[in-house]
Amino acid sequence: MQNVLQIVWLIPFLPLIGFLINGLFRKQLSKSLIAIIACTTVLASFVLSIWVFLQVKGGNSHVAEYFNLISAGSLKVPFAFQIDALSSLFLLIITGIGFIIHVYSTSYMKEETREHYGRYFSYLNLFVFSMLLLVMGANYVIMYLGWEGVALCSYLLIGYWFKNTEFSKAANKAFIMNRIGDLAFLLALFWIFSKTGSLNFDVVFSKGPLLDSSDITIITLLLFFGATAKSAQIPLYTWLPDAMAGPTPVSALIHAATMVNAGIYMITRSEALYSLAPVTQNVVAITGLATAILAATIALKQNDIKKVLAYSTVSQLGYIFLALGLGAYTAGIFHVMTHAFFKALLFLAAGSVIHAMGGEQDIRKMGGLKGKLKITYITFVVGCLAISGIPPFSGFFSKDAILLSAFEHNKVLYVLALFGALLTAYYMFRLLFLTFNGSFRGTQEQKDHLHEGPATMTLSLIVLAILSFAGGFIGIPEVFATGGDKLSEFLSPVVPVFREGAVSHSTEIILMVLTAVLVIVVIVMAWLRFRKYQQVEEKGIGKFLENKWYVDELYDNVIVNPLSRFGDFLKNVFDRSVVDGLVNGVGRLVNYGSRQIRLLQSGQVTGYVLLMVLSMLLIFVVQFFLRK
Repeated sequence: MQNVLQIVWLIPFLPLIGFLINGLFRKQLSKSLIAIIACTTVLASFVLSIWVFLQVKGGNSHVAEYFNLISAGSLKVPFAFQIDALSSLFLLIITGIGFIIHVYSTSYMKEETREHYGRYFSYLNLFVFSMLLLVMGANYVIMYLGWEGVALCSYLLIGYWFKNTEFSKAANKAFIMNRIGDLAFLLALFWIFSKTGSLNFDVVFSKGPLLDSSDITIITLLLFFGATAKSAQIPLYTWLPDAMAGPTPVSALIHAATMVNAGIYMITRSEALYSLAPVTQNVVAITGLATAILAATIALKQNDIKKVLAYSTVSQLGYIFLALGLGAYTAGIFHVMTHAFFKALLFLAAGSVIHAMGGEQDIRKMGGLKGKLKITYITFVVGCLAISGIPPFSGFFSKDAILLSAFEHNKVLYVLALFGALLTAYYMFRLLFLTFNGSFRGTQEQKDHLHEGPATMTLSLIVLAILSFAGGFIGIPEVFATGGDKLSEFLSPVVPVFREGAVSHSTEIILMVLTAVLVIVVIVMAWLRFRKYQQVEEKGIGKFLENKWYVDELYDNVIVNPLSRFGDFLKNVFDRSVVDGLVNGVGRLVNYGSRQIRLLQSGQVTGYVLLMVLSMLLIFVVQFFLRK
């Protein structure tokens, strides 16, 4: 492990160097050189991450301390990285998927000017650096630094086209909603330090069993509320669909490899605390399941290709939180990995469609694209099969692991989770059929310019399609192959592997077959419904879902507008009448007093003598009464 510790700091440092070079010298560098610097730094981090991954196999774990970050009284926070199975797996996901997205971006963003091209890639590199810092930190402070870093980068990238007012509003919304969760995270850190005297993982987790159950519950609930913002769970999920304002590769990076996984990683890393808080675990599981179903119903009626995928992400994250709440941490991490593969694939394939359609994102104006975009179509089909859970695609194994955990824990949770999985298959294949099947519904100009993307874009799609197909075999259940679940074995030194009550192999197979059959039935239903596009005006429940349960409107009317009116009151009434009135009143009083006092300076000697005599009399009178 000593060799690992000597160079592990290079993994986050290299993307940081790429950010600094492209950020500071983007006006001097050519676009090709900017792309090379941005991509090679992330690629180098990926290569180092592979090496670290190989070194930690077998349960090796170590903390690399470099210097004291904070030393104030009893608070000692070292700048330290924790290298173990959990962090190494996330390193692979972040740098691997991040590199593919960087390569894809070199073609997708080629129309940008050199300066903006450099700005874009510098932000991407900073995003990767921040996420690496988050997952490598050996204490909550380093994690929090990365936590805030990804929030800043999401703001910069979502609002990348900042001259568009709506895009700037989306960036502000993401930043502000994340601040709410960040405050909860920060309060949790204060609480942890007040009870344990440390923020280092090893100390905090070792003292966890000694804390009162109420303290553990409060700490874990605060941490979870922080995670609901980063990982888009109820009630702080509405920023993520609006984050589609950024370039499509940014959407892929946020949804697949970086920001939305932050909350999941934080809870998994804090497993030692959550295992002591059953109340919080129930809250996590119920919130995750509610989010999964809510987002899935909304996705049924969305017509923006990226919005469908965005709500799909919210729903899949809900499944992961369901797993975390049930204590099935390995199943949750497994779905994080497979979700990174097929969601990055789906977003980048959507980017290829948008690129071919000249920026059009409304699926009602597409159709019939599979003939012109063959590679994009095939890879999109792979992504849809994976996210829907069709065997043997990756999503089948990871989602089945979550459903099995729900079945073992509570049959009601299982039925609801299965219902959400069927909704996933329906809205994803609705998206597929409306986009690629039927006749073309766009303009003649769009039809004439339909074309497959450059080689860097299509190659990225092919690599992700392969991972989306084969990625699930790393966690193939024991029912199919003895010793097949290599992921659980790899993570076991860090993440406990346990079940409520193991079901028999026969029951497990029946559940798998049932899920697969129902998903296929739903896909057929989607085919029959959407093979020929018919535009109808949504009414009733359809309009309700199309308007996203009116959650944004609810937030506007209950929170945003009252706060805005209160702000207007403070500005127009309190500030101008009270604050300004007080300040201006003091000024007027001083001005008036000075005008009156200056009259005493008349220039007449007789007047000065009179004042002197009156002053002497006043002094004598005061002294006389004081002596009495």
